[in-house]
Amino acid sequence: MEAFTTVTGATAPLDRANVDTDQIMPKEFLKRIERTGFGEFIFHNWRQEEDDFVLERPAFRDAPILVAGPNFGSGSSREHAPWGLQDWGFRAIIAPSFADIFRSNCTKIGLLPVVLPAADVRELIDAAPAPATVDLEACTVTLPSGRVVPFSIDEVVRRNLLNGWDDVALTLN
Repeated sequence: MEAFTTVTGATAPLDRANVDTDQIMPKEFLKRIERTGFGEFIFHNWRQEEDDFVLERPAFRDAPILVAGPNFGSGSSREHAPWGLQDWGFRAIIAPSFADIFRSNCTKIGLLPVVLPAADVRELIDAAPAPATVDLEACTVTLPSGRVVPFSIDEVVRRNLLNGWDDVALTLN
């Protein structure tokens, strides 16, 4: 897994609450045996149903940071959802809250879930695609306004992400 220290870039706003893993990665795309190639299927139904879905807009297409509403990644424990988000190009997801299993699945592949207060998430959504910086070493997010907001993360998870250690690397160590 690639080490995560910082990411700076455009933010893609997904201003929706309770986005579950079935919405992130619909079941009909779970037939692959590899962990790659899922990016093209994220939010498939919304992208088909909505003429102007946010990730289809050029300003957000290559954003490395997804900003979402509360309870992101709820539903089933489907690993394919984080795989698809990472394969699309996201390095970090910022939301007021995450489903526990989804958050754990993200950190196991190097995708950083960052919990920020709802007001800070709202500021990011409203400013998108303005760039932000997520700094895992300092445990901060620099908002487009320049304001720096701290976040907390389990220290073991932080160490693993900073070093690029997945479960296989930890076993080998």
